Amino acid sequence: MIRTLRRKFILIAMASLVGTMVILCAAIGIGNHYITTNRLDHAIALLRQNGGAFHPPGARFDPSNFDFQITPETPFETRYFMVMLTAEKEIKSVSMDHIAALDRRAVVDTIRRIIDTEAARGYVDHYRFGMFPDKNGGSTIIVLDCFLQLQSANNMLRITVVMFMICVLIVFVLLLFLSKRAVRPFADNLERQRQFITDASHELKTPLAILSSNIGLLEDAYGRDKWLESARSQITRLDKLIKNLVELARTEETVREDAVIRFSISEVAQANVDAFRPLAEADGKSLAAEITDGIFLKGVQDNFFRLFSILLDNAVKYCDPEGVIRLSVSQRGRNIYIAVSNPCAGVNAAQLPRYFDRFYRADSSRARSTGGYGIGLSTARAIVTRHKGRISNHYADGAIAFTAVIPQIS
Repeated sequence: MIRTLRRKFILIAMASLVGTMVILCAAIGIGNHYITTNRLDHAIALLRQNGGAFHPPGARFDPSNFDFQITPETPFETRYFMVMLTAEKEIKSVSMDHIAALDRRAVVDTIRRIIDTEAARGYVDHYRFGMFPDKNGGSTIIVLDCFLQLQSANNMLRITVVMFMICVLIVFVLLLFLSKRAVRPFADNLERQRQFITDASHELKTPLAILSSNIGLLEDAYGRDKWLESARSQITRLDKLIKNLVELARTEETVREDAVIRFSISEVAQANVDAFRPLAEADGKSLAAEITDGIFLKGVQDNFFRLFSILLDNAVKYCDPEGVIRLSVSQRGRNIYIAVSNPCAGVNAAQLPRYFDRFYRADSSRARSTGGYGIGLSTARAIVTRHKGRISNHYADGAIAFTAVIPQIS
């Protein structure tokens, strides 16, 4: 259980970190791209306004007149060209004074690709363009070479992704070392709870034994009566409850290496079927089993005797009259599947997850008539969990089924 808690703690922490970092990286990338594109569009608009220059000819340069940061070197740093188009989208004139990397043929090819986009602004390769209609039906296209700007934005994105991966790795390593300390209070509390159950059971056994002996002496002296029988019945019930609590506490402990053996789970399942079939038939029910031969498992063998006993006992008690209880044991890959089902009318499907809670009984009156305590399925889950498996239940077509999946441990 503690290992499962650690894994869940690390998983939740990492999921929260990764989710936050992904949002942060996406925000940085999108924000940086937006700022870069917005600045380029401002530059294109300024060139359009001033007829292909960053400020009107002869005018004194004043950075405060511009909507974005610009310096006297900006006109010399920015590479761009302008093309005038006719109403039929034919090239009328080309201004290439501010770009040296393209010849006229490359410019014409770039313009054709821009026209094919049918967009007023956008990107073609590493060029940002803006298309502006003229009064005579033609249009003017201003194209900026934004290779450096896009490269800078891409480098920023790469650095962000690399830092994201480094941060995730560092936090994961820290969580591996610090998660033990984080779950230690819970582990200590759980251990104290188990120790309390064990100590309390030993303390209660002595007065229960004395009470049972005293009732025996009273029966010898005064004979049997309903009050003494009731007292003895409650003592027996309490003694059984204490044993179940101790068993539950022990099955929640980590499996000890010296208790693990390789055994045939097929034989364990068949032995339980042979033991419960007469009980089912005496109650007017039948038990059908499909057990694959030769399935072996490494684990605590007594635990699996108890697991099958709990599931079959639960099925016999709560199976509808003349119903058929079905048990199957099979292996798929490295997983062993154990399934027990029985018809059971009136099950509230919304309450199924609570069946594994301690002391939970879906039908209290029916549980009292069958002697249930609401601990059996909790013990079954503890057995499966300590063997690194999982157990679940579902209800369909008037039948309830419990399925346990146990992985093979090499």
